[in-house]
Amino acid sequence: MNILKKIFGPIYPVILSAFTLFVIFNLSRIILCIWQWPRVESFDNILNIFSGSLRVDMSSICYALILPAFLSCFLLTSNRIGGIFKIILRLYLTLLILAVLFLEVTTIPFIQEYDLRPNRLFIEYLVYPKEVVSMLITGYKLEIFLCSLIMALMIYLLVFYKKGGLIGKLLQGNFKLHFVKRFILAFFVLAFGILGCRASLEHRPLNPALVAFSTDALLNDLTLNSAYSLGFAAMQMSDEVSAIKLYPKMAEGEVIANVKALSNVSEDNFIKEYGPMWAYREASFKGEPKNIVILLLESHGAQFVKSLGGIDASPNIDKFINEGWAMTNLYATGTRSVRGIEAVTTGFTPTPARAVVKLGKSQHDFFTIADLLAKRGYVTQFIYGGESHFDNMKTFFLGNGFNDIKDLPTFEKTSFIGSWGACDEDLYNKADSEFTRMHKEGKKFMSLVFSSSNHTPFEYPKGGFTPYNSPDATVENSVKYADYALGKFIEKAKKSEYWQDTVFVIVADHDARAYGNFEVPIEHFHIPAIFMGGDIKKRQDNRLASQIDIAPTLLSLAGISAITPMIGHDLTLDIPEDKLRALMQRDKYFAYMNSKGEVVLLRPQDSKIGTFKYNKEKHEVTQATLSPKIVDKGHAIGLWGSLSYMNNWYQAKDSYEKKINKRKKGGGIVNPKSASI
Repeated sequence: MNILKKIFGPIYPVILSAFTLFVIFNLSRIILCIWQWPRVESFDNILNIFSGSLRVDMSSICYALILPAFLSCFLLTSNRIGGIFKIILRLYLTLLILAVLFLEVTTIPFIQEYDLRPNRLFIEYLVYPKEVVSMLITGYKLEIFLCSLIMALMIYLLVFYKKGGLIGKLLQGNFKLHFVKRFILAFFVLAFGILGCRASLEHRPLNPALVAFSTDALLNDLTLNSAYSLGFAAMQMSDEVSAIKLYPKMAEGEVIANVKALSNVSEDNFIKEYGPMWAYREASFKGEPKNIVILLLESHGAQFVKSLGGIDASPNIDKFINEGWAMTNLYATGTRSVRGIEAVTTGFTPTPARAVVKLGKSQHDFFTIADLLAKRGYVTQFIYGGESHFDNMKTFFLGNGFNDIKDLPTFEKTSFIGSWGACDEDLYNKADSEFTRMHKEGKKFMSLVFSSSNHTPFEYPKGGFTPYNSPDATVENSVKYADYALGKFIEKAKKSEYWQDTVFVIVADHDARAYGNFEVPIEHFHIPAIFMGGDIKKRQDNRLASQIDIAPTLLSLAGISAITPMIGHDLTLDIPEDKLRALMQRDKYFAYMNSKGEVVLLRPQDSKIGTFKYNKEKHEVTQATLSPKIVDKGHAIGLWGSLSYMNNWYQAKDSYEKKINKRKKGGGIVNPKSASI
C-alpha cells in the first residue's frame, strides 16, 4: 500500500475508492449473471455484457470521482486546509461507496419486480414511501434482511473498523508533493477524467444504446451498473417536457372525445379496456400478408422534389411519384430524425418532449408496428449505414419489437464510408441482400431502412450521377446522390422476387431545415411519401395527410388486421374531409392544420391559443378567426401525446389479435368503404 501511496500521491485515496467501486460493480454483475443464467445462456452473451460494462463502469467512476481527484491534487496537504478537506473527502467517499452498494444490493428485488435495473420507477416511487415500504415489507422480507446485513457490514468496514474505518486509514499520513508536480498531476487527472466520463472517442459520449446488444432488455441492463442506470433515467426525466403543463388546459374527457371525433374508426371497434384509442382496424388488402419496407430518407423535404414544388434535385422520386401511390400533401411531425422514426414506426403524435425513441418510459414495452409484426412471426429489421446506437435508436428498437439490427459493423462490403457511415448505395445493397435472403428462406419481414448520406458534411461517392451544382459538398448535391442511390435500389428491387410480396413506402424523416418567421414553418414540414410494390396502383393523392398516417396505411396495404393505439388514418379508406389534418411540432411549439389550411398553434406557457390560415401556394401564414370546434380539435391533438405517454396508453400488448376473433364472432367488425389504391 505504501508503494501505491508513493506512486499516486494525493490522489491515492481516490484511486483506492475507484477500485472499490469497480469491485462492487463487477461482483454484483457476476452475481446477477449467475442468478439470470437461463437468460444469459451463452459465453458470447457474457463477453458482450462484460466488454460493454468496462466502459460503463469507467464512465460512472470518472463522473463520481473526477472532482474529488482534481481537488485532492491541491488540497490534500498537511496544513489546516488539508485537515478540513480530509474530513469532507472522507465523508464524500464513504457516502459514495455506500450509495453505490445500496443500489447494487437493491437491484435484485427491483429486477424481481420489474425485470430491469433500477430506473425512472425507482425515482418516481421515492415520493410514495408509505406504499413502497409496505410493498417491500410484505413481499421481500428475506431480501430486506440480506440487504440490511450487507449494508451494515460495509458501514462497519468504512466507518468503524480499527477506530476510523477503511476510508479513514486511506487518508492517514502526509501527502507531500511539490507544487509544480501537483499541477502536472491535476492536468492528467482532468484529461483522463474527461475522457473516462465520455468513455468514447466518437461524436457522442457513452449512452446505454452504445453497449446494447440484445433484444432482451435485462441483458442490456446487466451491462450497465445501477448507479449509471439511475443517473441516466434521472437525466431523461428532466427532458420529458409535458404538453399538459406547457399548453392551455383541457379536461381529459374532452381531449379523448375530440381525438376520437377526428378518427375514422367506428365506435364499435374501440377496445376500451386496452385504452381510450385502442381500436380494431380491418386491413383493406385481403390476400396473404405481405412484407413491409420503410425507406426512411434523411432530410429529404419537398423543397428538393420538383413534382412537389421544389427544385429539380430528386429526379427518381419525381419518377416514382408517377409510378406509385404518391401522397403529394403529406407533412412530417417534426424536425429531427427520431421524430420521423417515432411517427412511422409507432404512429405516436408529436409532443414538446423529446421523441419517444429517447424518452425513459418508452424504452421497453411501447407499441410499435415492429412489435405487432414480430408477434406474428415477422423478422423485424433496422438497417442503417452508421452506428445504430446513435440517437438511442438501437436501445429503443431492441426494447420494442425489432429483433434484427443491421448497422455498419454488419456490412460485409462497403465502397464508401463518410462521417455518418456507409453511403446510401452500400445501405441499399445491404437491404437488397437481406430481403433476397429472407424471401428465399420463406420468412416474412418488416424492415426500416434509414439513409444517412444526405447529412452534413454531405459526403458521398463521386460518379454515377450529375451533381446539381458545385462545389460538390452541398446539400443539393447530397440530396441528388441520395435520390440516385434510391433510384438504383428501386429499379433493382422491381426485378427481384420479393417485390411482388412487399409493400414499400418511400418517406422522408423531415426536411433539411425548418426555418421561417412563423413558430412552425409549415412549408418546411412538407415531405414526399410514395407507396410502391406488389399490387399498389399508381395514383397521385392530394389529400392532406400526416406522417402518423404512414404506419396504419402500411398495415392495411400489407393485409395486417390488428388492434392498435394509433390515431393515424388508414389512407386506403375514404377519409371525411373534416378529419384530414397534419400535426407539426417544432421545439415547444405545436401546430394543427386541417384540409382548409386552418391552423391552430399551441405556444409554451401561453394561455391564448393562436389561430391562423395557411396559403400553401404563397407559403404564407396570416392570423384568422377559427370556429371553437376546430380550435378544440387542434388543442386536444396537441395534448394527446403527452396524456397518452403519461397514462401508459401506448403500452405494448402480449397480442394484438386476441380479441379480434371474439369480436368477429359477435359481428362487431366494421370495415369502412375502401378508397381506390
